[in-house]
Amino acid sequence: MPVVAAPIVKVAALADSIEKSARASAYSRFRFRRNGVKKAGMEHLPAIERSIEPTVEAILAARQGVPGALLPVLHEIQHAIGHIPPESVPLIARALNLSRAEVHGVISYYRHFRQAPTGRHVIRVCCAEACQAVGGEALAEHARTRLEGGGLSLEPVYCLGLCACGPAVQVDESTLHGRVTPQSFDALVAGLEAG
Repeated sequence: MPVVAAPIVKVAALADSIEKSARASAYSRFRFRRNGVKKAGMEHLPAIERSIEPTVEAILAARQGVPGALLPVLHEIQHAIGHIPPESVPLIARALNLSRAEVHGVISYYRHFRQAPTGRHVIRVCCAEACQAVGGEALAEHARTRLEGGGLSLEPVYCLGLCACGPAVQVDESTLHGRVTPQSFDALVAGLEAG
């Protein structure tokens, strides 16, 4: 029995030592992430990040400590700025105690999130099967050529819920248009460009 008891004591002491070391390491990583950036200021960041910093910081402060805050934070930033600037990823990661890769992974996974500014208006053309069956592909191609180089953005979307009235188009996530032809699309775009 004494031969077995000695190794168990050594293993328990080793486990305690490893656990203390892991806690100290985790604490120092946490302290570095939290305090290292705050005390250093934001002088090292690009100018564009400093210009969006107050908006992003206000959104992050409102969601501080909320479990699962990443998606609501990303939605709010995109709503406030129009897209999620790549320069905001480190700010989001630090505030939510996530890695940059985790934040970028969520942004790039969901098609809804934009990483670059869009035009004044975003036009979505439905590319689902029901709209394709009634000329959606031809409309999408017409829209691509019509909007090339303009101040409007074109995004494909898969089902706007107007399957019986296809091909369907949505403007700025609010206005839906059904049975859109190339001619009615041109009239819609002309109205957006004028207004």
